Amino acid sequence: MKILSVASECAPFIKTGGLADVVGALAKVLGDHAIECRVLLPLYRQIAHLVEGAEQVFESETRFGGSVRVLAKREAGIDLLLVDAPHLYDRAGQIYLNEQGVDWADNHLRFGLLSWIGARIADKGIAGWRPDVIHAHDWQAGLVPVYARQFPNATQPCVITIHNIAFQGIFPATTIGALDLDPMGFTQDGFEYFEKISFLKGGLMYANQITTVSPTYADELLTDEFGMGLQGVLNARRDVLTGILNGIDTTVWNPETDPALAQNYSSRTLAKKLANKRALLERFNLSGNTSAPLFSVISRLSEQKGLDIALRVLPDILDSGARFVLLGSGSADLERGFLELAKRYPGKVGVEIGFDEDLAHLVQAGADATLVPSRFEPCGLTQLCAMRYGTLPIVSKTGGLADTVIDANEAALAAKCATGFNFAPVTSEKLGDALNRAMALYENKTHWQKSVRNAMKHPVSWESSAARFAELFQDLSER
Repeated sequence: MKILSVASECAPFIKTGGLADVVGALAKVLGDHAIECRVLLPLYRQIAHLVEGAEQVFESETRFGGSVRVLAKREAGIDLLLVDAPHLYDRAGQIYLNEQGVDWADNHLRFGLLSWIGARIADKGIAGWRPDVIHAHDWQAGLVPVYARQFPNATQPCVITIHNIAFQGIFPATTIGALDLDPMGFTQDGFEYFEKISFLKGGLMYANQITTVSPTYADELLTDEFGMGLQGVLNARRDVLTGILNGIDTTVWNPETDPALAQNYSSRTLAKKLANKRALLERFNLSGNTSAPLFSVISRLSEQKGLDIALRVLPDILDSGARFVLLGSGSADLERGFLELAKRYPGKVGVEIGFDEDLAHLVQAGADATLVPSRFEPCGLTQLCAMRYGTLPIVSKTGGLADTVIDANEAALAAKCATGFNFAPVTSEKLGDALNRAMALYENKTHWQKSVRNAMKHPVSWESSAARFAELFQDLSER
């Protein structure tokens, strides 16, 4: 079976968040299920080096402001189809934002073209290869099933995965012509959304199957609180909506072989984890007291992630002797807040604004616990990586966080199955309670180490989820 995965980012090539990790990992693991997956990805300036050795397999003029070609290349175990349109992708800045941190004004064209090429490949194939199923990811690929209706032979079933419904690709109705969309689709039953175009809504209306990244998030999306205005659409299509839990690439996230660590270790050699804690304390110029619990955050800094409440409660555990490190960037107010926290607690708090992949691995290995207090979280990968590295996650009970972390309550500790801590609702008081429970458990080395070993053995790979995707693709293709 052949699958075309259409996405705006894909690890390890270009990444701004968990979407990239999912696209890249799934593309590789589907091969274990006799599925040939190719990833259609824009050729951004940041990955221009991939041109070397690539084969041109398509070239055409388009209505998206210029010509486009598609290059094929296998890299890092992934078969890529690169959409080369320099007038849209060869530019400085972030892949979605310009150098001023504002959305590119022509994002509708940039990702409209990506979707159009996906539908074009479904229609006529490319270099003799034609997919059996199309898999579109988030709003950037939301128009794939919409365009497919405009191509006579693009009759393959299409799956769209919602990674985060907060981002919907909404643009003025005046862009219909520039996007080469059939205006007949600009209706309530099509891609019209409050008199504008919504890429994501179009995908949700026209796809054969809708998936999202955890079972709990699939249920949450049907509610007014989490549906972000599309709950009506999803309730109308709930018979084709399913939640398939994300996994992580356990060859990349493996404490036994990770080259970014100061010392490799496993659940059987847990004492070696301490070397990473020492290295992390040194990296952030914190006091070398390894007996004190070390908490961490690796995150985009935003209110969605609940880090404003973390700022309010962290002083309590710092005053009790804990240490804390943060790696991330985002809201200027939150960046400033954490930097000020570091000034208030010299030797106890370390903050690095930005992102460094190797440092992220060291933080996961060196910390004792990590905070993910999100107000909503479709799946979350941070807590999966943390568990893999024996760092207990402290998470809000929402989305995939609720599906993956077993709370260290009295019953779970007695049953020896706890893997972290969860709390609800997302308030300072409840997060504070969870942090205090973590501090108390840390003092009980027997229970703490058992929970750490449970977390490291918890299934976080793509193995079972990839099997579910393979079954879904096969079922759609046969139908």
